[in-house]
Amino acid sequence: MLYHLLFPLHTDFSALYVFRFITFRTIYATITALLLAFMLGPWVIERLSKLQIGQTIRKVGPESHFKKEGTPTMGGTLIVMCIVLPTLLWADLTNAYVWIALFVTMGFAAIGFADDYKKIKYKNSDGLSARGKLAWQILISVGAGVLLLMYTDYTSVLAVPFFKTVTPELGWFYLMLVLVVVVGAGNAVNLTDGLDGLAIGPVIVASGTYLLLAYLAGNARLAEYLQISGVPGAGELSIMCGAMVGAGLGFLWFNTYPAQVFMGDVGSLSLGGALGIIAVIVKQELVLVIVGGLFVMEALSVIVQVASFRLCGRRVFRMAPLHHHFELKGWPEPKIIVRFWIVSIVLALVALSTLKLR
Repeated sequence: MLYHLLFPLHTDFSALYVFRFITFRTIYATITALLLAFMLGPWVIERLSKLQIGQTIRKVGPESHFKKEGTPTMGGTLIVMCIVLPTLLWADLTNAYVWIALFVTMGFAAIGFADDYKKIKYKNSDGLSARGKLAWQILISVGAGVLLLMYTDYTSVLAVPFFKTVTPELGWFYLMLVLVVVVGAGNAVNLTDGLDGLAIGPVIVASGTYLLLAYLAGNARLAEYLQISGVPGAGELSIMCGAMVGAGLGFLWFNTYPAQVFMGDVGSLSLGGALGIIAVIVKQELVLVIVGGLFVMEALSVIVQVASFRLCGRRVFRMAPLHHHFELKGWPEPKIIVRFWIVSIVLALVALSTLKLR
């Protein structure tokens, strides 16, 4: 919005020419999101408390979590507001990629909101049925894929990390890849959200990584130099990634141990979905497996646990997802959180190395 209002005036006020630069707008989208989170956070927490929107704890979980029952949840509404508003404020709103990314983010947020609302209304941890949630996620993901292929100049070529010459053309099968990446990312972040600040830390790291990848993909000269897939216009997603970093840092202020508020499914699903669709648009879908390796490990721990128990009658982990395993081994919650953050930072650095290891 500011881009459209102020940049046209640069012919009269030369200082406004700075609004042309994605880097400038990304920085201020990040700052705007952070300040919004700081300003709105206490009010949102107060409102959630007054409305008695408290966390419901599964009785089969670690006993240390029982004391968290009643902590305000659905704080993800704060995160979503602090992503969407700065993006609308600082991005080029004629860019289709921005709207598609916001469509997925808001769509997944709506699913998470409905799930959280049902948990609170009926005071249990069940929420929406797994089939219902998955069906809506598939519909939104496929819809985003169709919009990309039909209404933008986007191509269905798959970029493979470490192999600059391996670029298979998937055609309409690309929709399956979009589906797997977006739905997988959304649910992986959702599974990771089990300790105070555990999910938002790696989300901040992943968002910062994709901020850089989006900028590189949208810059023709840099993309050619690095021999990565260039996507004209994708640089505008740097602004949304910056907003995600700012919103995440602001939310972490209130979510750090001991948490004053939880993000709930409205936060975790929307953040995962946003990362997934941004990874798709900037042609770094497979790199998300590395950048979000922590989320992958959490999701795989659940899959392995369920499969092992059903097939062999044995559990591989003391409890899944993986962070619960370490809790039951006696690790203090802050130690698990910080060590998982460290792992996510290392994985992000490995992912960025793929830009040169080709």
